[in-house]
Amino acid sequence: MPLVETSTYIRPKWLFSRHLETIYPSLFRKVIVPIPIQERISTTDGDFLDLDWYRQNKSKLVIISHGLEGNSTRAYVLGMVNAFLRKDFDVLTWNFRGCSDEMNKQVIFYHSGATYDLDLVVKHAYNSYEEINLVGFSLGGNLTLKYLGEKGDSISKLHRGVGISVPLHLGSSSKKISETKNSLYSKRFLRSLKKKIIEKSAAHPGQIPVEAIRNIKTLADFDDFFTGPLHGFADAKEYYEVNSSLYVLDQIKVPTLVLNALNDPFLSEQCFPKTLAKSLDEVYCEFPKHGGHVGFSPENSSKPYYSERRAVEFISAVI
Repeated sequence: MPLVETSTYIRPKWLFSRHLETIYPSLFRKVIVPIPIQERISTTDGDFLDLDWYRQNKSKLVIISHGLEGNSTRAYVLGMVNAFLRKDFDVLTWNFRGCSDEMNKQVIFYHSGATYDLDLVVKHAYNSYEEINLVGFSLGGNLTLKYLGEKGDSISKLHRGVGISVPLHLGSSSKKISETKNSLYSKRFLRSLKKKIIEKSAAHPGQIPVEAIRNIKTLADFDDFFTGPLHGFADAKEYYEVNSSLYVLDQIKVPTLVLNALNDPFLSEQCFPKTLAKSLDEVYCEFPKHGGHVGFSPENSSKPYYSERRAVEFISAVI
């Protein structure tokens, strides 16, 4: 145990495929939240991170990390914000480098294992709260789990963690999303990432091999030419291996939930480590049959999304 053997999630009948489950909430979900207090904090290397605070003067905080090419205003982030505000938490969402309204200053941007930036956010909030919880989606889920594994029990106020639709094994998941049947997603991500590389190369002449863009056909290509080398890795293979959260799950020392749908079009078989899960002490793995990628839509719009309900239940529960 902590493999959660049964899941209560039942997808709406009209979302009858993994792609509908993934695309519908991304395109059509609208979420209204209180106006956040925005803050920009400086990094140690002369860059910045943009934060959105939802404060209610509570003693408990949830920090939410978004996914690949997302930001703090995505519907899935805001839905989670509301879910925790209703349960008397303060909430902090943050934008990875290059994901807010202004491009970041340094030649690097963000990646799946850039835990130094999450650590800065946690430390920035640390003294104001008795308890800090982490929630991450997709790439932000991998980042969250890797951070929890690295920190172990060294940060006393870290209480719980939740990762949703997490590519636990980055290399095989990169191949999965680049399959022909998933080209709609990979092409969308690549358009956005290529645009950022062009913008960055203009700001940092000679430091980025922008001419390589013409050879980029897959996300693995992008990570091979740009993400890996820009962040100190030899290539995509090394970047994936060093930063896959699968390898640190057994080092996590606070109760943590991984919620991955078995029909997630982004996730490889290695992202459902059932045998490993049974040996873990603190990581609870729940693998519903349905849910898509960052989906988990309810039967009707008046009900919370399953991922939000589970995150609130897990973080609030006495284990």
